[in-house]
Amino acid sequence: MKNKRDALSGYDLSGDRFMLIKTTKNMKKAIYALILPLVVVGGLVFANREIKNENSKKPTPRPPSAAEMKAELRKWEATPAGIMFKKWQTSPDGKKVLAGAAKIGKPVNAFTNMEAVITSLSLPPGSRLGFGVMVRIDGVDYILSFGPKQPDEFQQLHSLKVNDKIIIRSHNVSYAPKYSYPIVSGDYIERDSKIIYERPPNKGGC
Repeated sequence: MKNKRDALSGYDLSGDRFMLIKTTKNMKKAIYALILPLVVVGGLVFANREIKNENSKKPTPRPPSAAEMKAELRKWEATPAGIMFKKWQTSPDGKKVLAGAAKIGKPVNAFTNMEAVITSLSLPPGSRLGFGVMVRIDGVDYILSFGPKQPDEFQQLHSLKVNDKIIIRSHNVSYAPKYSYPIVSGDYIERDSKIIYERPPNKGGC
């Protein structure tokens, strides 16, 4: 009877030990399953924090100073393109264009109304300014440029006709040796007290 009890006890103990080992292995698997995602998430958070720290350490580029800009301009003026531009500035055509640009400098800087008359619905041959027309402002001829053509953006402007009187507001007037007229950026056009074009604001800008 004692041997039988001992044998039974030994069997029970070995069975308990088996169940204990089996349970321990399952618990380890469960613990690993819980810990592994935490380790991965922790690693990602740490990596993101390191990336942010590295980005914050990078110095933001500062705008060039006035002295640096003058130095760059002098370098450019010494190049073949710069030399050609300087010659154009002192030529009769260059002086005429520069005088025309200076004439509307104040209303352009203040973005105020300029009265104009349409003189041509096409730009000079070889122009690469996108859609535009020719206008006369206070007796001076200008290229009124709207930039690259966009679908339906300039639809209302196609109703313009030669001799139409319009109101222009512009943020910019420019010039280049290739063109015999100052170039006015068309940012706002009004005809008969009605707005027929207003340039949409730049994305992400003001």
